[in-house]
Amino acid sequence: MAALLIALASGYVCGSLPWGLWFGRWLRGVDVRTLGSKNLGATNVYRTLGPALGVPVLALDIAKGALPTWLVPGWTLTAGFPGGVEWCRLAVGLAAVLGHVFTMFAGWKGGKGVATTVGVLLALSPPAFGVFVLVFVATVAITRFISLGSIFGSLAFAATLAVTSPGGFASPTFLLGLALAAVVVVRHKDNMARLVRGEERRFTFRREGA
Repeated sequence: MAALLIALASGYVCGSLPWGLWFGRWLRGVDVRTLGSKNLGATNVYRTLGPALGVPVLALDIAKGALPTWLVPGWTLTAGFPGGVEWCRLAVGLAAVLGHVFTMFAGWKGGKGVATTVGVLLALSPPAFGVFVLVFVATVAITRFISLGSIFGSLAFAATLAVTSPGGFASPTFLLGLALAAVVVVRHKDNMARLVRGEERRFTFRREGA
């Protein structure tokens, strides 16, 4: 039980680090939650504060999913983790994404979980990570909708995990991927409603208002 709690806490705390909020406060003296979509994620930081902050926030949000998923299972605590190293890795990854979505450092309201999910994928399955990136980039290049790229990319990585994970649809890794894809899709419900109404903003490399 102690190993389970330590692993979950490690993933959650790491995922909870709200880099978008902190960078906005530290470097620009603003609260990104009052700007644009009022989201803590890298997309809103990029749109409202520019690439100089948006790109580092994206990298850090990916890292806070990848690093704990890579590192925590290497601790000796995995010897006592229910199910062993694989389950430890999956639990840490899920906890990191939930930490980003429900961060204790920002009133339990965080980002949409895409970048942190991508980091978890990078640690768990490089092929699934690669498929996500390809689908995401292609979708955004064609439509210029970040939300649509995130949704399609998430569905694509879940399908990839079903094919590449030992055990297929019964694989714990696929089941985690399915759960993470569901989190991403649900967190984009407002975006989907705006897409249907034709009100979703298209991505541009320029900062809003610039």
